Amino acid sequence: MNRLFGIFVCFALLFPAQSGFAQSENTSQKPASPNLVDNVSSAVLLEQDTGQVLFEKQGNEKLPPASMTKIMTMLLIMEQIESGKLKLTDKIRTSEFAASMGGSQIFLEPGEEMTVDEMLKGIAIASGNDASVAMAEHIAGSMEAFVNMMNKKAKDLGLKNTQFQNPTGLPAKDHYSTAYDMAVMARELMKYPLIRQYTGKYEDYLRESTEKKFWLVNTNKLVRFYPGVDGVKTGFTTEARYCLTASAEKNGMRAIAVVMGAPTSKERNAQVTKLLDYAFSQYTTKKLYKKDQVIAKLEVSRGKKQAVNLVASDNVSLLLKRGENAAKVTEDIVMEEQVKAPIKKGSVLGTLVIKAGNKVIAKEPLVANEDITEAGLWELFKRTISLFSKSQ
Repeated sequence: MNRLFGIFVCFALLFPAQSGFAQSENTSQKPASPNLVDNVSSAVLLEQDTGQVLFEKQGNEKLPPASMTKIMTMLLIMEQIESGKLKLTDKIRTSEFAASMGGSQIFLEPGEEMTVDEMLKGIAIASGNDASVAMAEHIAGSMEAFVNMMNKKAKDLGLKNTQFQNPTGLPAKDHYSTAYDMAVMARELMKYPLIRQYTGKYEDYLRESTEKKFWLVNTNKLVRFYPGVDGVKTGFTTEARYCLTASAEKNGMRAIAVVMGAPTSKERNAQVTKLLDYAFSQYTTKKLYKKDQVIAKLEVSRGKKQAVNLVASDNVSLLLKRGENAAKVTEDIVMEEQVKAPIKKGSVLGTLVIKAGNKVIAKEPLVANEDITEAGLWELFKRTISLFSKSQ
């Protein structure tokens, strides 16, 4: 991207220059009290839109994530749905291997079929290991191939301290993650509003029209007892102890809290509650742009359409400390100099750069909001004649 198309827009915000803005890098703001959480192995508190760490305790310590592993499993399922490769109505057949999974399960039988919608309920609400493996086999052909997809996705997200051996979180050698990595995975997952219909539901049923009606109750009790919690996943094994990644929204701000290695489920919930309370009492966000909002227009050479709208690839927000004074920020839009058709929807064609003074505080990719196909020879000929006529 060579040509700079500068648009400087000043915002008057209740915020000083030294305050916590949205960051393109992971920067940690330590809370006032170093004892914000205790009695857990590690913890991280993250703001959704900016990805900024608000608190951490041993955030990069490699630990078994137990069933929080299913956050990555659900993320890959959401990607398949988003791309059109998978539909909620698709039937998923359960293999003997999937049905043999121990631990938390929805008691699938070999050969039993459920829709993707039903399988997601089983994974998100009941933490079904059998449903997780059935989905993994359907998407990738085998559990091993799906695990490769999981590890590739972790690498794509820049996660250096995560390695998966299965899609369930059942104990396995060299199966580990960190509180920070789990928070990043949860942040990606919660970008899909559809998943909240599952992770945010406290109870539901499977096999309702049969004699084997099965009641699902969410393993994440904060969905019911903490206002705004609509995700994301619990975990427990003897080795991992009690773990939880929770996501909550309040007054337009979403926070993600992770604790690993709590001694009891009650303590796990109490520590996550502390983290969420801290986030919402100390911080707020100022949304500049919503995901898919049009920010710029770019000319397209040889396209059926001669221009494409560039939209924000995600919400663009500033993270504010409560009760601080005003400051100004500016925006620059950097776009590709020359773009030729064809163009795929979602292609990165620019960057929104937000600055406080000379300091870059956030960068957001700008993407094409539609496919642009190549114009035919006749269309290009007519355009050439039209331009020639106007020049006379």
